[in-house]
Amino acid sequence: MKKILKIFVVSLISITIVSQIVEGVNISGGYKGYAVTAFALTLAFFIIKPLIKLLILPINLITLGAFRWITNVATLYIVTLVVPYFEIVSFYFAGYNYQGFIIPSFSISQLVSLIIASLLISIVSTFFFWLFK
Repeated sequence: MKKILKIFVVSLISITIVSQIVEGVNISGGYKGYAVTAFALTLAFFIIKPLIKLLILPINLITLGAFRWITNVATLYIVTLVVPYFEIVSFYFAGYNYQGFIIPSFSISQLVSLIIASLLISIVSTFFFWLFK
């Protein structure tokens, strides 16, 4: 029970941080939307993620784990399908310019936005799991 509560709190914190950073991650419904999304991510962590890891096992063995990120992306996509408060959409990056360092503006598709959100949620949640160890 303690582990489930820890995963729920870390998922809640991760979703909150990533939704503030990435423009394409939208959570509606206020606190209820965040709680439902974190609960769905917690369930997905225990139920869906092991099944996806099992399905992708041959690819991971061949590539020595290079496609492990696909499990996180697929799990997050399934959560976006199930939870009505949580959506990941495409967005436009306005670009960045600082003293000669230029990142041009470009449009980010929904798939790339899903990959970015999955990567950031994974990094933030790994940090908080390490912090609460």
